[in-house]
Amino acid sequence: MASAGLRLTRRRIKSVRSTKKITRAMELIAASRIVGAQQRVEASKPYVARLVDVIRNVGRAAGGASHMLLDRRPVTTAGIVVVSSDRGLAGAYNSTVIRLAERRVIELRGQGIEVRLYVVGKKANTYFRFRGYHVERSFVGMTDAPSYSDARAIANSIMEAYAVSEVDMVEVFYTRYRSALVQEAIKLELLPIVPPEDGEDTVGTVSYSYEPSPSEILDRLLPRYVEAAAFGMLLDSSASEHASRQRAMKAATENAEELIKVLSRMANQARQAEITTEISEIVGGAEALREG
Repeated sequence: MASAGLRLTRRRIKSVRSTKKITRAMELIAASRIVGAQQRVEASKPYVARLVDVIRNVGRAAGGASHMLLDRRPVTTAGIVVVSSDRGLAGAYNSTVIRLAERRVIELRGQGIEVRLYVVGKKANTYFRFRGYHVERSFVGMTDAPSYSDARAIANSIMEAYAVSEVDMVEVFYTRYRSALVQEAIKLELLPIVPPEDGEDTVGTVSYSYEPSPSEILDRLLPRYVEAAAFGMLLDSSASEHASRQRAMKAATENAEELIKVLSRMANQARQAEITTEISEIVGGAEALREG
């Protein structure tokens, strides 16, 4: 009969094997989702680039007309948008972007600027609420596979706050997807919109006939630009989340394999020690009977 220590080791091996199956399955699921998320990121870039070109041309035709979303005013209240995930087990994905945003909140408060928090994902929502921060609005259930309507909801919320001067600027903290191995937590100033400037690769001014006026067209385009920018951030964050989870689960699976090897070695040594003890007892008993 196996000893208590050997039975405990075998139970641990069984438990680790079950955990390994789970982490392996999560790794495969995350790996399968990275491809789709990466394709969505790449597919969204031409739309935003073309939208910037149109805004540049329309803004030039409008003769530098001002717009609510372009107005830069003294900052007394800042809106901070933090994009995290709804689920964990993604390595340092959430903690990196959350800490970057928290440092910025502390910095702004140190300058006497009030901060309004808008959080995306359960992880950021839980983090900031647990630490006593007031969360103006939270958006959950959209980080795994974000849609354009999700981005529109976020964009409308911050644009409304900016329009009524509840916030004087909006900064977004999210994770930019560069590759399956590289994701970078960054800060982006979303509002006020910085007017696009002519670059070296910009095609010459296109002569358009505007109906209605250029200023009215710009009034419709700028909100679409904010929505598209928010959608791009959500897509970047989603791809980064899947990539981080895939790496984290791969590392967990490899660690489980190593732990199983160590525990199996311990179980074999314990079993060998028990066999040696049993043989010694049998030999000792036989010797005692022979002498008797």
